[in-house]
Amino acid sequence: MVNDSMVNAYHIPAMLAETIEGLNIQPDGVYVDVTFGGGGHSRAIMKDLHDGGQLFSFDQDADALSNAIDDPRWTFVHSNFRYLRNWMDYYGIEEIDGLLADLGVSFHHFDCPERGFSFRFSAPLDMRMNQTAKRTAADIVNSYSEEDLAQIFYLYGELKNGRAIAKNICRARTQKAIERTEDLVAASRIPAEMSKELARLFQALRIEVNDEMGALREMLVAARDLLKPGGRIAILTYHSLEDRLVKNFLRSGNLEGTIEKDFYGNNLSPFTLIEKGREASQEEVARNPRSRSAKLRVAEKK
Repeated sequence: MVNDSMVNAYHIPAMLAETIEGLNIQPDGVYVDVTFGGGGHSRAIMKDLHDGGQLFSFDQDADALSNAIDDPRWTFVHSNFRYLRNWMDYYGIEEIDGLLADLGVSFHHFDCPERGFSFRFSAPLDMRMNQTAKRTAADIVNSYSEEDLAQIFYLYGELKNGRAIAKNICRARTQKAIERTEDLVAASRIPAEMSKELARLFQALRIEVNDEMGALREMLVAARDLLKPGGRIAILTYHSLEDRLVKNFLRSGNLEGTIEKDFYGNNLSPFTLIEKGREASQEEVARNPRSRSAKLRVAEKK
């Protein structure tokens, strides 16, 4: 049996009350939490569901199953959320009342040294959310071209000096394979005191290892198609790249972010915006500093 302290150790969900409120949960509805993690959001959803309700919780990391919910209304889906449509078809679910996605990386991943997500620890350069996946961060830094690395660092880490960092890494790997977190820090030549730059470097590699942007795009399209009229989607974003994608998708209903209008100039987006980028309160940030970068966006299917 998992207790609250165990869940909190795995991950503290940002803006929990605001997110659940945004979902406007229908007691007998069908809901999906595509980022189960420590189970905080899923447990909050379950509290508002009656016996006729259902919740499907996705997580590609087998570690999350240790936070399982013992309830017949709950189903754990051990999979990347990019396969949302496939799994709903498998379970015979044609439409859903709501979907929640907390795109932040669980504390468990950052604080578990051997997973290699943080430069704070000496560890193998891994960063795989799905530990059965073949490609690690070490594979990327040792095999990608200088140009490809520079592009990743610029796009996913917003590192203006991404080209110089890529050049440093490519030079270093000719002498010795970059296999551990400390190897990458040394190869990048980013000074230790520039922790924000190092965090962006590790973020960029993590996004590439797990194809996070590709998975997010596929999930958004599936969620749009699965939501019934009046159903809601609530998404917590943590960096500008994913937030821009989510913001534009919820405004337009398409991945291109193109606003289509009818003959009379009315917006043809399938969504009505409910929350347009709400941020955590000062009190919450004081309790949970990692909520500082969170933005909550909620939309309702027309």
